[in-house]
Amino acid sequence: MTNKTLTVKAAPGGLVPKEFNPRDHITEAETVDVPSTPYYRNLIREGSLVEVEAKAVSRKPKPEGQA
Repeated sequence: MTNKTLTVKAAPGGLVPKEFNPRDHITEAETVDVPSTPYYRNLIREGSLVEVEAKAVSRKPKPEGQA
């Protein structure tokens, strides 16, 4: 079994229950990391969830005075 995760958010206007906590929802307002399970992959396939690219975090701060 792989430990792969997916970064997702709900499709516009959607509210998607989490797999093991149906009272907690995924919204379109923020992205969340979820396990790559059949439940979430099916929701992506049907269009309820949208997979988004994880943003790369820069580890090196820019020197002051540079944009």
